[in-house]
Amino acid sequence: MKFIFAPISIVLGLIAGLVGKKIFEQIWGLIDEEEPPKPEHREFSWPKLIAALAVEGAIFRLVKGLVDHGTRTSFAKVTGAWPGEERPERE
Repeated sequence: MKFIFAPISIVLGLIAGLVGKKIFEQIWGLIDEEEPPKPEHREFSWPKLIAALAVEGAIFRLVKGLVDHGTRTSFAKVTGAWPGEERPERE
């Protein structure tokens, strides 16, 4: 089942990244009129760069996590097998 799930997960992960990028662009537009600074820019404000990276990272992780779990849930409903661990391991 892992071989069937992997390509589905990869494609939906890429789509989640694109959706996360669009959401970030919309939210950043509410924060600032200028485009968000990027690390490769030569001139930028450190507070703006830190804020942009933190917001972008949080949005990306949230969207990717929700899509990943939704994909796994749907896969399990269709196949009857959960593609991954059932719960976190205890230390």
